[in-house]
Amino acid sequence: MAGGSSDAAAAAAAEAELRRGFETLAVARPDPSAGFYEVRLNRPAQRNALSPAAFAEIPRAMALLDRLPAARAVVLSAAGPHFCSGIELGGPGNPLTAAPAGGADPAAAAEGLRRAILEMQGALTAIERCRKPVIAAVHGACVGGGVDVVAACDIRCCSRDATFVLKEVDMAIVADLGALQRLPRIVGYGNAADLALTGRKITAMEAKEMGLVSRVFDSKKELDAGVAKIAKEIAEKSAWAVMGTKAVLLRSRDVTVEQGLEHVATWNAGMLRSNDLKEAIRAFLEKRKPVFSKL
Repeated sequence: MAGGSSDAAAAAAAEAELRRGFETLAVARPDPSAGFYEVRLNRPAQRNALSPAAFAEIPRAMALLDRLPAARAVVLSAAGPHFCSGIELGGPGNPLTAAPAGGADPAAAAEGLRRAILEMQGALTAIERCRKPVIAAVHGACVGGGVDVVAACDIRCCSRDATFVLKEVDMAIVADLGALQRLPRIVGYGNAADLALTGRKITAMEAKEMGLVSRVFDSKKELDAGVAKIAKEIAEKSAWAVMGTKAVLLRSRDVTVEQGLEHVATWNAGMLRSNDLKEAIRAFLEKRKPVFSKL
């Protein structure tokens, strides 16, 4: 009983924190009857450039949705004509462009920059670490850090007008927020090297051909409706099965096949006893739609 009351309190606290709002994001539940939330990059005047505030708020939003039972899937979208123009350059508080203090020890300055990069990496890895599936809905331009964002998502969809480009090489830097680590596993080493070394822009259809996105919609309106349908379908499934599938996929990506099989065997040794499995079997035999347990 105590566990149930503490879970309810944690959920209520997460709801209250979400209602407080964000500076760079808009978080909402578009359909109260569906178990998914939308996290929208919400700086359209700046083409949703990733500011220091955005790097602080993305992990906060993902952590809250991870704890919220009503959130069984997450859509990551953007306001305005473009998805994301990359890291904001020249803005206040940007550790990448801030001048070192006069007389500062070069080693101390380098360590400070290293910590700042690790913190920004962690902000985007928070998307991947959210137990709920995160579906990217990309329209317009997706540049640099925007590609890092979508690479951390589980499912990526876009509208036909979407374009993708890794611009870091043209800015005389090495992409360091996850694209070089995640893209080879998504599109293959050759395609990742092509994008990262040339800095060329690709269209939605080329992104689909190389596997960067799995679905292309004809318009932003159709993208929004299509991604909402995907999120709703996922949210109607057993949350334990969905979260377990994401966890096993991520674990298996980074280990050998044998290690991945061992991991899923251990996982299912506990999860095959779930009430959701019993309900799924009963529903199948009774030819009805299953009603899965709440988180």
